Amino acid sequence: MTKNFFLLLSLLTGLYCTAQTKKPLPVIDMHLHAIGADDQGPPPLKMGVPFDNFGYHDPKNEYGSTFMEALKTGKWAKHSTSSPLTDDSLQVQTLRVLRSNNVYAVTSGDMSIVRKWHTQEPKRIMKGVYWDFRSVKKNGLTVDSLRKLFRSGEFAIFGEVAIQYEGISPSDTAFDPYLKMAEELDIPVGIHVGPGPPGVIYLGAQKYRASLHSALVLENALVKHPKLRLYAMHAGWPMIDDMLAALYAHPQLYVDLGVICYHIPEKEFYFYLERLVNAGFGKRIMFGSDNMVWPQTIKIGIDRIKNATFLSEEQKRDILFNNATRFLRLTPEQIKAMY
Repeated sequence: MTKNFFLLLSLLTGLYCTAQTKKPLPVIDMHLHAIGADDQGPPPLKMGVPFDNFGYHDPKNEYGSTFMEALKTGKWAKHSTSSPLTDDSLQVQTLRVLRSNNVYAVTSGDMSIVRKWHTQEPKRIMKGVYWDFRSVKKNGLTVDSLRKLFRSGEFAIFGEVAIQYEGISPSDTAFDPYLKMAEELDIPVGIHVGPGPPGVIYLGAQKYRASLHSALVLENALVKHPKLRLYAMHAGWPMIDDMLAALYAHPQLYVDLGVICYHIPEKEFYFYLERLVNAGFGKRIMFGSDNMVWPQTIKIGIDRIKNATFLSEEQKRDILFNNATRFLRLTPEQIKAMY
């Protein structure tokens, strides 16, 4: 009996250790940033997870001070997470979260930092190009240079495209050559359609307009480039009716849940997500964290999906993984390697 007891104990211990070391099911984050620790302001900064409210502001004062005070003190949120102090710690913490949660991330931002992170974690960092019209002057990211970059295979996703901050619609004729290039090369495109920081117009983005939250700004671009793989980052929050109309009219259009999955009030996020799913678009919703300098938000965003009681297990896996594998056209071999 003693021998059988120790045999059983050994078996149970082995099963326990296997359970402890088994990787979580894979997640694809369609919206991660590789940037400097001070990119959003002098660290440490507190991100509400979520913000309980977005405060109030007396216009006799300068809004930048109001907003920075909220980020420094966390006064708009009961729960917040603080940003790391250095570039190295931001990298280490972000990559640690990716590994521990088995996350593979479409990553854009400072191209030198994207390359550095990819060197450290080549399997989990899928390199994207952060782009706006300022990038043409600052980094020489013209149509021709982008075409060469994508043809080289080093970068695989055109996004985040952040021209909303410049007050420019994705259907503007000035942006059309870039969409034509992406369509020709079959490069997925992720476009910022939704919220920036609250009050961002008064934080320096003077041409940003809330009207460009509407997913309907994508219509002419989609019609003109019907073979384009395009996803609306932030799912056009809060303009749910426009987002539903765009998804219904354009069956090739996908969305990601970047930032709204952790920073807006949870009740509002679940309301928005449930509307998307109830309307029949659960197969075109992809997880995105839009993590900037708060690595813990990746896990918090994933948990928001996992804890959504109105979602079936199949719907959760679609949002966290399956829909992105289809959109990115990953091969069975690539998908298998992620498990």
